[in-house]
Amino acid sequence: MLISHDEVRYVAKLARLKLESGELDRYAGQLSGIINHINKISELELKHVELTSHVIELANVFREDQARQSVSRELALANGPEVEAGAFRVPQILEAEEQ
Repeated sequence: MLISHDEVRYVAKLARLKLESGELDRYAGQLSGIINHINKISELELKHVELTSHVIELANVFREDQARQSVSRELALANGPEVEAGAFRVPQILEAEEQ
């Protein structure tokens, strides 16, 4: 199925996208490819395929917590441009409150 430039403009309008004229050809081709792929998938006989959320069984996908040595503070701060009192020194971005 080929998507027309008018259809691409309509979808772009719905998505509030401003497209240049050169983009119409590219997006028309991409959208046509997506729709063709969906049509091909819809031709498959899937009546006997069990519904799943994953293609393989998943059980406890979390890894075990393991304590291990971390980077020392000195090493972590070694590449910082400015260090003060054991922390990175950064420019102040908030103005002090006047009293």
